[in-house]
Amino acid sequence: MEFGALSFLLYGILLTAVFAGLIIYYFSSKRKDKVEEAKYRMLEDDEQETEDKK
Repeated sequence: MEFGALSFLLYGILLTAVFAGLIIYYFSSKRKDKVEEAKYRMLEDDEQETEDKK
């Protein structure tokens, strides 16, 4: 293989590995729990404020 073809192949493999890593990170259950926690925390704060105003 020529140097150009080999470097293009390695670059493609690197990009594929980075893309796979991003997908695994984005869809991991630990990350989902952390993102969902903020949403539920905001809802809890709203409920406490409305109860305090009554």
